[in-house]
Amino acid sequence: MIPDPQALYRHAIEHDEFVIDPAQQAAVTALQACFVDVQGGRPTAGVYLWGPVGRGKTWLMDQFYRCLPIPARRQHFHAFMAWVHQRLFQLHGTADPLQALARELAGEIRVLCFDELFVSDIGDALILGRLFQVLFDQGVVIVATSNQPPEQLYQGGFNRERFLPAIAAIERHMRVLPVEGNQDHRLHPGKACQRYWVAERGKSQALKGVFQRLGPNASATDAPLLIGSRQVKVIRRSEQTLWCRFADLCEQPLAAIDYMALCDRFKAILLDEVPALSGAQRAGRIARGTEDGARRVDAGDRELPALSPRDDSVRRFIALVDECYDRRIALYLEAEVPLEALYTQGYLAFPFRRTLSRLQEMQLQRYA
Repeated sequence: MIPDPQALYRHAIEHDEFVIDPAQQAAVTALQACFVDVQGGRPTAGVYLWGPVGRGKTWLMDQFYRCLPIPARRQHFHAFMAWVHQRLFQLHGTADPLQALARELAGEIRVLCFDELFVSDIGDALILGRLFQVLFDQGVVIVATSNQPPEQLYQGGFNRERFLPAIAAIERHMRVLPVEGNQDHRLHPGKACQRYWVAERGKSQALKGVFQRLGPNASATDAPLLIGSRQVKVIRRSEQTLWCRFADLCEQPLAAIDYMALCDRFKAILLDEVPALSGAQRAGRIARGTEDGARRVDAGDRELPALSPRDDSVRRFIALVDECYDRRIALYLEAEVPLEALYTQGYLAFPFRRTLSRLQEMQLQRYA
């Protein structure tokens, strides 16, 4: 007998994996209705679950996906967009590549599930402005999670009006539900498994022992690792375990797709010398292409956000944590400051809340 989302949720409640939460129950009801319709081959609305970190949105979506008896795909949103960009490049020269991509996807799956819908890149925003509508037109049912309601996606972004059709398509074709109960389920008691340590810079203590425990020393090497076309310095690496410094993995020009490749290859990642990531925000600048010396004009100018000195590396760190969390890759960190003090202020404070919550859950045995 095929399990359904409601049955799996009841089982989790009965076995103390979650406490009763009315917001979760409403989400389960919507997912159950969607599941029944797609199982029966009937047209149905998708589901968009949004709310603060730790409310169980990803878990609920994963149980829905686990139950599906029909072709479906489940991806982190960053991974999905990386695939979209790659496929559009391959379809270069096609009359309507987005239409072709949507038809191709609709021919393979009926349901698309993706986690952590968060739009900050203008390239993604321009693509999604039409892609969502095209996918819905092809009959693809989308189930997604996010920390923001649809109307707040890409808020304040450059050329946001080009993204508004995506918001309209979400609101028209998906049931939008807040999952914002008082319970942060990631913080519920569980058996501890330390994966985060505080140490003085340059005085790593814990990770050497972790690496020796996880990887056979005979097969270990300190040879640089090739990721795409870039060589990344390592402290040590074995067949299944990677040990790097923060500067070499997060302060280099790597992208989300590179962290996906790391998680394809390694079962554990050790990150050493993680600094305090907060910093005073610098004044925003005006983006004018090559005309930086010209006076400000109304057409074409836009205010860039006030970033902190480390915010580029923080973005990469967030992408790394997201990919490890999504794949249940063991991530071990040795940092200069306690976990709660890692990033306390700055332009990326909102997305970093999710990162902090995920890192906190990683300190429990149930994580991996």
